[in-house]
Amino acid sequence: MFYVWLGVVIVLAVIEALTVNLTTIWFVMSGIVSLVISFITDSILIQFAVFVILGFILLIFTKPLFVKKFGPKKEKTNLDRIIGMKGYVTEEIDEDHLGAVKVDGKVWTAMSHTSIPKGSSVIIQKIEGVKLVVEKR
Repeated sequence: MFYVWLGVVIVLAVIEALTVNLTTIWFVMSGIVSLVISFITDSILIQFAVFVILGFILLIFTKPLFVKKFGPKKEKTNLDRIIGMKGYVTEEIDEDHLGAVKVDGKVWTAMSHTSIPKGSSVIIQKIEGVKLVVEKR
């Protein structure tokens, strides 16, 4: 069974190298563990169970940490700099209707979870598409 697990590890490693999805790498690791277990027991059921269970455990619990640490970094644009800035409402914002906010010399369409009257000062919370999400200051 050693050669079967060695083949599985090699095939999964090649797939990971070609796709770079960080999916099969966890099964490469569980395949290596199953390869070592093949020296301890001849039970294919135990080896396969370790392969599947350990692979999914590694995938579920370590992939988010690995992606967060080594995954692609989000490049900030010039638009991101207005997040946290102060703006002024130029058209009233209602919960059900979009309004307008002037921030950094530009007028943006804005939305909020609360009603904000014209002339109020707001803080830019985030950008969703081409709309600002604001909060009354």
